[in-house]
Amino acid sequence: MAAKTGSLSINSENIFPIIKKWLYSDHDIFYRELISNGCDAITKLKKLDMMGEYTLPEGYRPRIDVIVNPEKKTLTFQDNGLGMTADEVEEYINQIAFSGAADFLEKYKDKSNADQIIGHFGLGFYSAFMVAEEVHIDTLSYKEGAKAVHWECDGGTEFSMEDGSRSEVGTTITLFLMDDCLEFCNEYKAGEVIRKYCSFMPTEIYLSKADTKDTQTIKADEKLDTDTVVETIAPEKEGDPEKLKIVKRPELLNNTNPLWMKNPSECTKEEYLEFYRKVFQDYKEPLFWIHLNMDYPFNLKGILYFPKINMEYESIEGVIKLYNNQVFIADNIKEVIPEFLMLLKGVIDCPDLPLNVSRSALQNDGFVKKISEYISKKVADKLAGMCKTEKEEYEKYWDDISPFIKFGCLKDDKFCEKMTDYILFKNLDGVYMTLPECLEINKTDTEEAEENAVDESGNKVEAEVVTEEGSGEEAEEAGEEQEAEEKKEKTIYYVTDEQQQSQYINMFRAAKMDAVILTHNIDQPFISQLESKNEGIKFQRIDADLTDTFKSKTSKKAAEEMQAQAEGIAKLMKKALKKDKLEVKVEKLKNKKISSLLTLSEESRRMQDMMKMYSMNGMGMGNFGTEGETLILNASHPLVQYVTAHQDGEHVQMICEQLYDLAKLQHAPLSPEDMTKFIARSNEIMLLLAK
Repeated sequence: MAAKTGSLSINSENIFPIIKKWLYSDHDIFYRELISNGCDAITKLKKLDMMGEYTLPEGYRPRIDVIVNPEKKTLTFQDNGLGMTADEVEEYINQIAFSGAADFLEKYKDKSNADQIIGHFGLGFYSAFMVAEEVHIDTLSYKEGAKAVHWECDGGTEFSMEDGSRSEVGTTITLFLMDDCLEFCNEYKAGEVIRKYCSFMPTEIYLSKADTKDTQTIKADEKLDTDTVVETIAPEKEGDPEKLKIVKRPELLNNTNPLWMKNPSECTKEEYLEFYRKVFQDYKEPLFWIHLNMDYPFNLKGILYFPKINMEYESIEGVIKLYNNQVFIADNIKEVIPEFLMLLKGVIDCPDLPLNVSRSALQNDGFVKKISEYISKKVADKLAGMCKTEKEEYEKYWDDISPFIKFGCLKDDKFCEKMTDYILFKNLDGVYMTLPECLEINKTDTEEAEENAVDESGNKVEAEVVTEEGSGEEAEEAGEEQEAEEKKEKTIYYVTDEQQQSQYINMFRAAKMDAVILTHNIDQPFISQLESKNEGIKFQRIDADLTDTFKSKTSKKAAEEMQAQAEGIAKLMKKALKKDKLEVKVEKLKNKKISSLLTLSEESRRMQDMMKMYSMNGMGMGNFGTEGETLILNASHPLVQYVTAHQDGEHVQMICEQLYDLAKLQHAPLSPEDMTKFIARSNEIMLLLAK
């Protein structure tokens, strides 16, 4: 072939500055593009052999070699794929953006499976000019009678092409690196980048350093390192010992058959764990994993690992690596990976991903959304299945995975809908229950408490019923009450701090009532969401109100007397505490050892929490707000009885303050100032007792 020169067929002479600056977000990505091109060339050649249009040489072993040469400032990519003719170089290289992969697939679309053809747009080769001031191509096509081709371009729009000297089918691309990009011909840097992008490409990739002057030579009888290859050096003169030139053996950098490409039934537990350790450098064993394997309506494979979570959910950092035909694209692409899955670690490989020209971003939002929804659905199916068939195992994992699942429910309505019945709640005895079980148990416990209710004398209180002898009006009223009861919200009581709320927990246990433990900071928004999506369900902290279950049954007359007392004591307490908005109630509690309790309505507490979250209230729980706050005094306790009888007494002010602080302590720590006063007051009370 006569030497030929010409201009690249492009629409703008500014194409190379554009490629260098804007086509790819990371300059090191040219490794991925050039190696991907080599993989494509090898895949195409094997398909041609499979279809009978070419016969592979005996002993053919597909491979890509990357050779760094720091002395010459070059980086070389070699493959033994199908190569190119002069016409193909003209078509695929000189005409930018004409994809050879697209052309090959169109020609053989009825004869081959396109899944493993990586290239899309024909621009990958030009990523070389991001780091190289000059690029050479030496190629020989598999076609019979084809001649080798040598192509050169210095990064402008001019190229030269002539007959080459390559003797084996395949392609070699040589990059003459710019001075500010010499790091890429460093052997260690090259290995790092290739492992990043190409660790699981379907063709073996070898890295080696070009022969240099300082290559080690030893005598033939000396011991050799196993990680070397040798060449015999002839003696310079007769009588000299024979020597061996030692060259480091090319290093294999990738695994061509990653675990996610295998059928789940073929994978062992140890293989899953080893893959996890190697890919994520995490030597803590994951809890469990989900192996995704789908061919329709799109091709998607992957493995998602659930790591042990032992920190607040905002601090959890997962890694989901996205691959396209075993080629690394990026970590944590939010369009493909549902946001809540970002807390996990794993890999997802989807050849059908609609990538843009740089192969690093996505297009076609509708299709990508379907992929994301499928991944979310498979995770929900796996978790629901575990809860149904492996409940004990599921319970073991629950404390670790519950923040992740609740976060998923908050972020994904469909995931929440699928998972609602498989959310677990741990009760006061450490037993795990689903939401339906919580509702049933609470209902049963409340009814049982009412059935076992006793009055202040210890006599059992029978529930009032309407018999057939009752009037029609009474029966109608009873029916309305029953209907109202059926529509009444089902309350699930919960605890946020077992130590702080221990007094209320003891009261619940004594009344044979149950509550669930919700101590994670994601629980508050989560239960609000459950309430909004499940009509008739209400979550209430155990100290939000005092139900009739904890009160002694009293006669109508006794209740009226307590009400009269409450009005007087309320005025006294508000004056002593200087809290005009404080609501005070006097109740006869079953537990006579409790002097005072403080309740804060669920609505007020959630409002306070929300204000703190948005830094609208810097006061903290030590300054317990009075909005929605109720002080309950136990009419059966001697201290309350003393205040009632001696409202003008010398020590009433001090006792009122102590009763309030004792109640307050059961919610949260006192502020430093209040705690100082409480300790001084406690000492003063003990001194009075000592007199």
